[in-house]
Parts: sequence; C-alpha cells; structure tokens
Amino acid sequence: MVLNYIWIGFFLIAAVVALFKVILFGDFSIFPTMMKSVFDMSKTGFEISLGLAGILTLWLGIMKIGEKSGVINIFSKITGPFFSRLFPEIPKDHPSFGHMTMNFTATMLGLENAATPLGLKAMESLQEVNPNKETASNAQIMFLVINTAGFTLLPVGIMMYRMQFGAANPSDVFIPILLTSLCATLSGIIIVSVIQKINIFDKVILAYIAGIMAICASLVWYLSSKTQTQISFFSSVVSNLIIFGIIISFILLGLRKKINIYDSFIEGAKEGFATAIKIIPYLIAMLVAIGVFRASGAMESILKGLSYTFNAVGINPDFVNALPTALMKPLSGSGSRGLMIDTMKTYGPDAFVSKLSCIFQSACDTTFYIVALYFGSVGIKNTRYAITCGLIADGIGIIAAIVIAKIFFI
Repeated sequence: MVLNYIWIGFFLIAAVVALFKVILFGDFSIFPTMMKSVFDMSKTGFEISLGLAGILTLWLGIMKIGEKSGVINIFSKITGPFFSRLFPEIPKDHPSFGHMTMNFTATMLGLENAATPLGLKAMESLQEVNPNKETASNAQIMFLVINTAGFTLLPVGIMMYRMQFGAANPSDVFIPILLTSLCATLSGIIIVSVIQKINIFDKVILAYIAGIMAICASLVWYLSSKTQTQISFFSSVVSNLIIFGIIISFILLGLRKKINIYDSFIEGAKEGFATAIKIIPYLIAMLVAIGVFRASGAMESILKGLSYTFNAVGINPDFVNALPTALMKPLSGSGSRGLMIDTMKTYGPDAFVSKLSCIFQSACDTTFYIVALYFGSVGIKNTRYAITCGLIADGIGIIAAIVIAKIFFI
C-alpha cells in the first residue's frame, strides 16, 4: 500500500510541477522531456535486471554451495547471539543469519555486485519464516533498514572516482564516510528497535556494537598513517580478497563434505536467474516514477526552496549544492552518482561541496530501489513502516554528513 502511494505521488508531483511550468513560462517542452525519461528509465530498469541476472546466477550458485557445505551455518552461529536479539522472531541458528552476515559484509566492503544477490538471498530466507507472505515481517523491516543505511567500511569506489578527478588526497573522505554511515546505521537500528520494542541496551547487542566500533577505530588508526595510494590499494585488495576467500572456503568445505559442488552451483544459479526475472516489473515501475519526478524539475525546485529557506533563517547554505546527491541517493544510485561526478566537475574534487557530495554518495543507500528490489523479489506488497524508517535513517545520515564534513573540511 505504501509503495502504491509513493508511486502515485511521484507522478502527481511531476504533473503539478510540469503544469506550473506550462502556465507560468509556456514551457511545453517539459512533456517530451518527461516522456523521454519514461522510456529511458524503462530501458534502464530492464538493462539493470539483465545485469543482475548474471550476478544473481553466479552468487546464488555460490550460496547454494555454502548452504550444502555448512558454511552458512557457521556464519549463523557466529552472529547468532547478536541477530537472535535483533531479530527475535527468527528461529535460533536459522540460515538467514548467515545470509544476512554475508550481505552486510559485502556492503561494508563496498562490493555492490556481491551485496545485492546476497541481500536477495537473505530476504528470501527471511520470507520462509514470514507468516504473512504479502506483508513485511519485523525481521524483514529491520534487515531492509540496516541495508538502506549503507554502513561502509571501505569506500573503494568513491576513492577511485576522486583519484580519477585529480583530488589532492582521494582518501580524505574515508573517515567522514565511515563515521557518517555508522551514524545512519545505528540510528536505523535504534528507530526500528523502538517500534518493535527490542531492548537495544541488551548486553549482547551493546557488546557486538562496541566490537564493530572497535574495528572501525582500529582501521582508522591503521590507515591514518598511510598515503592515499596505500589506502586505496589496501581497500581494494582486502575487500576483494575477503570475498574471494569466502568463495574458496565454500568450495573447500564442500569438498570436505563430499557434496557435488558443480550440481549445487547449478541448482542455486537457476534460482538466481528466476529471481532476476521476477524483479523486472517492480524495478521498472519504481525507476519510471523516479525518472518522471526528476525530469519534471521537481528536484530542482526543492533545492531552490531549501537554499532560500536556509538563507532566510541565517544558516550558511554552503552545503546546498551538494544536496542533489543526498536527495537523489534514496531514489537512484546511478542518478546520485552522476550528480556527484557533476559536482566534482563543476567545483573541483577538493571543494567542500564535492567532498560532501562524495560522503552523501557512499554513506547512504538507494532506499526506494532496495525496497522495490528486495520486497519485490519475495512478493511483499505491504511494506508497513520500512520506507519511513529507512528515510529517517537516511535523513539522520544527511545531517551527520554535513556536520562531520564541516568538522573535517572547514
């Protein structure tokens, strides 16, 4: 129901903005622009789905090997004490704990190609214990909100973009991104925990969170003495080494268990291809609505209004030119990436707004895309408060990014 209102809302807002442009400025060219966006985003949605088909086929094949070799159960036991309190309705040692751990690991390492199929597999396993198959369960909402917060440990892609644009220190956004994404993730967990009446002050939950923060602090301490080239090399090598190591460990344990590894891979790969086909209509529907909203100029009008408001109340609007990336990120990952690149081209990679734009791009995730993709893959129609909590976490992440960027760069 929520997705229905949001989808309609994008179209209605775009129609109102377009109507004002026609009445006030006689700009009838807005309609061809909007229709072009409709067809372009339909094509983009289908192309993304095709791209996901290959990735899903690969990773769900690998995951099936992991399931049969017992690796997923090992991950479940490691994270079980934490997840059993954060997801109390999921049975103890359920495979979904392992799937979620794999997804969060790939997300933290900045490996989107691996994170998406692993997330879809986790959502599928959570759906197995969902009593109402068309309504999001508490566990699915918690999982989705943590995903949309986009906790990033190693922002490899952002540092590569900054290096390509000739930034004096491409890795200078590393710590701000880490701190911002951590703030967004913790806020998302707290918001959902309050709604679901989960005791966030449980000793086990606090111990795991303290452990994650200790790892972050250790990583910051270690990398603070390295050059940007060394940091970029470290990030790239470590993240990919971990993922490749996981694949090899799956295969080796499969050999130990004496399972048919090839047949297991094919079995999982078939599931991956079927999932990719299933999500096409959900993805295209959301992307088309977002495309119309952007093409109408609604986003531009919102930014102008924000800039005027901040000026009127005496707040320095030096961050407003970076806000397009932040406001676009929940709607479209590729769109926000394009805006981030455009900001660096316009102001230079070392300008405050450019650095802030990079933090926005890496520290939050594509909320509407993830909702359409993950819930659509298992047939969830009633998302309950998932989108609201995801957007609140995004909003806190945006505020944290501005504050942290001002501390580090002004």
